[in-house]
Amino acid sequence: SCTRCGAAIANEMEQNGMPAVLITNLVSIATNMKVTRFISGVSIPHLLGNPSLNPDDEKKLRRDIIQKVLTLLTT
Repeated sequence: SCTRCGAAIANEMEQNGMPAVLITNLVSIATNMKVTRFISGVSIPHLLGNPSLNPDDEKKLRRDIIQKVLTLLTT
């Protein structure tokens, strides 16, 4: 699956000294593949957003997700 490929890439990057954060909704795959840094996205068809929100709220949601990613990159 795409999540397995993303997990493998994230692991390879980490092993080579490049920090990486995987954003996924398949947390069990990230855990099974021992990804060290990952967060859960919003939903499978809309990983980084929610089309039912108004534009301002969706922008805040996306900003919050990216802030979490940046925080994980520094740990």
